[in-house]
Amino acid sequence: MHFIPAVSLIGEPTLQHWCLSFVEGKLLLPADEARLLAPLPLQSWHHEADARHYLGRLDGLDCWALRLSAAPEGWRPVPLRAAMMGFPEALAGLASRAAQVLDWDRTHRHCGVCGTATEQQAGERARRCPACGHSAYPRISPAMMALVWRPGQLLLARAPHFVNQMYSALAGFVEAGESLEACIHREVAEEVGVQVDQLRYYGSQSWPFPNSLMVAFTARWAGGDIVPQASEIEDAQWFDIDNLPNIPPRFSISGHLIRDTVSAMRQQPA
Repeated sequence: MHFIPAVSLIGEPTLQHWCLSFVEGKLLLPADEARLLAPLPLQSWHHEADARHYLGRLDGLDCWALRLSAAPEGWRPVPLRAAMMGFPEALAGLASRAAQVLDWDRTHRHCGVCGTATEQQAGERARRCPACGHSAYPRISPAMMALVWRPGQLLLARAPHFVNQMYSALAGFVEAGESLEACIHREVAEEVGVQVDQLRYYGSQSWPFPNSLMVAFTARWAGGDIVPQASEIEDAQWFDIDNLPNIPPRFSISGHLIRDTVSAMRQQPA
């Protein structure tokens, strides 16, 4: 599935459309659970939506993000995370984009400088204040993820809110004036009390809960004993790569990062 992002219609409207519709933050899926989300002709509620944003084209079909006040007949609201786990990568990315655009639109109806009602701008994803000229764009919050390793082992941690006794890589938001590398050194030291070196970029993932960009690295343990940060980390341990705890699914970049790092470590000569 190939996606072309856009702010306004690309040529003539297509006959069928992908509509990513939300009610109170939940994505609408067909009420019949045997049916999948699929392109459809525009429904009547498309034009009655509280908010409507064009996203671009997926496999040549127009895509829309809609916010509705209630679910139309034949549709059910589903938590976004659960819905995305069942989508192919391109459609999950489109749902992520739709959720973030709608959240930006909802939270920037008034100017953060002077309080005047803002206006949506043509040709760009922005809301502008007609009084003071301040423009607000969709917010993106960069966050680092670091998978700390040493020969044969990974350092994994769990936060109090993790479900199913799941352990994952360390993560934290980048602070103002901080590079990704500096953030990794700071967060790892704060969360588990160890030092790292040999940072290696792995990949990134848009994470719409609510507007993060997860940037993942591996980092070699360079010293220090694990001391979990009491307010953030419930438990942190070294795990042998052949005896890992419950880890995130491949739906999230952490699931890819851990599994791919284990595969690479197993291929290294002893």
